Amino acid sequence: MSILIDKNTKVVVQGITGNTGAFHAKGCNAYGTQIVAGVTPGRGGETFDCGPRPKDVGGKPEGASVTVPVYNTVRESVEKSGADTSCIFVPPPGAADAILEAFDAGIKLVICITEGVPVADMIKVRSVLEQRRARGENVRLVGPNCPGVITPGACKIGIMPGHIHLAGRIGVVSRSGTLTYEAVGQLTRLGIGQSTCVGIGGDPVNGMDFVDVLEMFNADKDTDGLILIGEIGGGAEERAAEYIKKHMKKPIAGFIAGASAPPGKRMGHAGAIISGGKGTAEAKFKALENAGVKISRSPATMAETLATML
Repeated sequence: MSILIDKNTKVVVQGITGNTGAFHAKGCNAYGTQIVAGVTPGRGGETFDCGPRPKDVGGKPEGASVTVPVYNTVRESVEKSGADTSCIFVPPPGAADAILEAFDAGIKLVICITEGVPVADMIKVRSVLEQRRARGENVRLVGPNCPGVITPGACKIGIMPGHIHLAGRIGVVSRSGTLTYEAVGQLTRLGIGQSTCVGIGGDPVNGMDFVDVLEMFNADKDTDGLILIGEIGGGAEERAAEYIKKHMKKPIAGFIAGASAPPGKRMGHAGAIISGGKGTAEAKFKALENAGVKISRSPATMAETLATML
């Protein structure tokens, strides 16, 4: 079992004909992900060659080249290909509209990789997302400005290096893409596999928060422990700590990036800035420790820290 995605997930790539979208659509397909369609307005009727797929997925024999149709709209792609998940590589000015288009088309999980989406645009997206969920719609957004989601051995949606992952029973959730890869690489070297790895992104306004992902891992009977990677800035880690203290019984190792950042200086992601004396690494470390999370003070020991708890 896993969370969010599995071998049956059917993906439409918005922006598939752009350089970045094309490159990563081929990478996801090569991992075994079911890429079933692409969307680029004005390019409807064309096809996109995803290259060979490494195993029998979606009725295609191993090694067969996968060619998918390109549509003008997400709605058409859903109606004709059965896509249930979208991966977005649309440039920043149009990314928010791409997210909303996917919601309107009935997509249940949207993973937006795009970096630099205007905050004002994301505030509108967040409002729509909350309205839909208040109506009982089961829609989720991961990102923007994130590496994506991977269930090792089954499905990769995003830009992460698939070869470093190992199927197993440890979940990873992180605001940082590169630190996600670091944690995964450490786990794999120790022979500890991962159930699902989720990069939620580091923008100040995004979709799924730590708590959203923790709830899913908590309910997943095939996830035995977690690594949580946060950053300075914002209150996401403190909210996570509150949830962990009340509800989590699975072992969690945690790391906070940006401990050496001076107040008022942006470090990495747009959301990683200390302001008004709030959002410091020490405050986050303390909140997580009080919730029972075992803290790794160095990014080099995240997996080792978790291993001591298993």
